[in-house]
Amino acid sequence: METPAHREAGSTARRALTALAENTQDMVALDALAHSDVLVPVPDDVPEESAADLTTVALPVLEYQGGEPVVPVFTSEPEMAHLLPFVSRYRLVPLGALAAQWPDGELSLAIDGAADHALTLTSEGVRTLLARPGG
Repeated sequence: METPAHREAGSTARRALTALAENTQDMVALDALAHSDVLVPVPDDVPEESAADLTTVALPVLEYQGGEPVVPVFTSEPEMAHLLPFVSRYRLVPLGALAAQWPDGELSLAIDGAADHALTLTSEGVRTLLARPGG
């Protein structure tokens, strides 16, 4: 269940995404986004005890025909429900910390994929633009 703190974090992230839609070089917006929390859907095949483990995060990977694999994350429960209505569990994760641990390879990150303010970054973009010390 989304708390008022989650909603405020989501609002900050959405404002940063809106600013980046207008200017992809907005370092203030990138920094705000990197320091925001995002909702990471927990895949159905992840056991409950693994989902509750705070030291690891199972990344949900979507593969679109002809496209590269992408990890969807969201700024709010409504954004997640709009694109993935079947998701029943998620983890709230600092985006900068997630980016700092981003796996090697061609794995993109989509933030609020179905929204007007959506942002998709390549694997390199995730690591270079969002990974922040102390995330």
